[in-house]
Amino acid sequence: MTTVTAPAAALSPLEAARADLQARLADRAGAAGLPAPAVSRIGDANVLGDAAVTGRGPVHAVPAHTAVVHLTAQAVLLGPWGGSPDAGPACGTCLAMRRQRLRTRTEREALETGSETTAAGRWPVLPDHTVDAVWSLHRLVVSGAARHTPDGPDAALPRVTELDLESLRVRTFPLVPEPMCPHCRPLTEQAERQAARDAELGPLTARPKPHPDAYRLRRPADYPLPAKGLANPVCGVLGGGTWIDVTSPTTAPVAGSVFMRGYAGLTDVTWSGQANSFTHSRDLAFLEGLERYAGTHRRHRAPVVTASFDELGDLALDPRACGLYAPRTYAEDPMVEPFDPARPMPWVTGWSLRDERPVLVPARLVYYSAGTRADNFVFECSNGCATGGSPEEAILFGLLELVERDAFLLGWYGGLPLPEIDLDSVRGPQVRAMVARAALQGYDVHVFDNRVDLPLPVVTGLAVRRDDGPGTLAFAAGASFDPETAVESAISEILTYIPHLPRQVAERPAELDAMVEDFDLVKHLPDHAALFGLPAMRRHAHSYLSPPQVASLADLFAGWQERRSRTGDLRDDLTLLRDLLVAAGCDVVAVDQTTPEQRRMGLRTVATLAPGLLPIDFGWLRQRAPHMSRLRTAPHRAGLVPAPLGDGDLRLVPHPFP
Repeated sequence: MTTVTAPAAALSPLEAARADLQARLADRAGAAGLPAPAVSRIGDANVLGDAAVTGRGPVHAVPAHTAVVHLTAQAVLLGPWGGSPDAGPACGTCLAMRRQRLRTRTEREALETGSETTAAGRWPVLPDHTVDAVWSLHRLVVSGAARHTPDGPDAALPRVTELDLESLRVRTFPLVPEPMCPHCRPLTEQAERQAARDAELGPLTARPKPHPDAYRLRRPADYPLPAKGLANPVCGVLGGGTWIDVTSPTTAPVAGSVFMRGYAGLTDVTWSGQANSFTHSRDLAFLEGLERYAGTHRRHRAPVVTASFDELGDLALDPRACGLYAPRTYAEDPMVEPFDPARPMPWVTGWSLRDERPVLVPARLVYYSAGTRADNFVFECSNGCATGGSPEEAILFGLLELVERDAFLLGWYGGLPLPEIDLDSVRGPQVRAMVARAALQGYDVHVFDNRVDLPLPVVTGLAVRRDDGPGTLAFAAGASFDPETAVESAISEILTYIPHLPRQVAERPAELDAMVEDFDLVKHLPDHAALFGLPAMRRHAHSYLSPPQVASLADLFAGWQERRSRTGDLRDDLTLLRDLLVAAGCDVVAVDQTTPEQRRMGLRTVATLAPGLLPIDFGWLRQRAPHMSRLRTAPHRAGLVPAPLGDGDLRLVPHPFP
């Protein structure tokens, strides 16, 4: 009898290089009478998704969490090393997870969708001088002789040292521990219970304010933001770095981006700050990036309830109250299905400020880049998500955003005659400076009192290009307890768009011209603002271009100034806003999205919902607002029209909200 032995499977080039590096480092360690370092490989297997949650990831000869040297196709990474115990544990798997999120679209798609990859030659190549460099760096790290002390909050974080295999450049970056690492933070009942306690919202708490007219309890610069840990090319939480635009004529922008996996695959998510100094803009950019990081996916381990709405009954928020699409959308769009109250789907726990009790909320309405086929009844966005230094502060600003977008949509789809605010009546010099900057770009700025049935100041801003060229109209909005701040917010938003809008319109003339004739072609968020960059769309904005009256800020908001709370407690402001929404027939619900990373920085992020308010959507066939009763009844209830609006009274044109 002859036994035939199957040939051993060929090692991948990266595994062959890893084994070779391990052996050559062991030789050097033996010669020095020192322990040999374990070497893992990173970058040829998916370490995100279910593998990260369950710990059932790829099996490697040397798992990343047990190694101190990690080989990739581009570099050797050493660590994590150093840092303060207060930062929490970090391991090679934390590094692998952070690094994978920074890979190119092609690499991530191959790793995360199961596509087969083919090695192109023998790589990486590790000549002796490269191995000597790795050994020397390893000796520095394990002996404690390595020195890399970042400033500020980064100083407490563990570090990762990178040796570039092409140039032998050595760089060291802080590593923010990964909260979903299955090795540093294994999924246990105790971990779930702690996460549930952390994410639990409850009755509102008193929050002393620095001034009765202040609504932020701390400045952005006061939060311990680890800038280098948040953005670096090896293991940045939010991306590989930031960039500035020193040529911007209107603001001092700082921005960054990272790929996040959503319903339609990988999306390039950009986060930015648009203040008047690059330092302030950078802080705002990181806060926005962290807010989107928290809101796209759940990054903590609080339990999820899977059940049908019929089973949950009064324990749950009815998603139909938040709006659904038209039947045509469900018939033609393969990515959505009608809501079925008998179909089980995932729910997360929120807090009803109206009823002061926990309430289950569809996860689909809270985490806007994650979802399942079971809950694909709607696409949600970041509307109502906000970050603050306390739950109360975050909830307040989340609700302000909901009210702002609701008012904008009421004014737009309802074709309402909004009074224009005389900008000469605004006292603050910031507004005059911003209007002057817009004028230098060839734009005239107008702002409108966009309140409908809620008295809270909401302002819509409109920049009109004087020569009627590309970028003709640019809209934005702002909401605040202070009317002047609402005006500033709306104009500030406009200033972020007008430097780029003409180019964005000029780059796609045929595509946008087709949208003018067929609104169904308006499919994505950028399409809405770009469409109104065409002169042809002016005819749909006639109510803004020919307002019924122009009045001073003081006259328009005199009633609100008498009504607004001016105490030293932020809770009083939030209570007033809650009561206004409840009086309009809405529940007020908040869900804690805060990530462990944010919690260490003293930040809280929430998703707020006010079922019944008009939600902002993007894509003409994915609009909920035109099908909701509030669009027809709120203008009549406010006394702006003599009767509830009929379908013929509506401006059924894609909204221009950017």
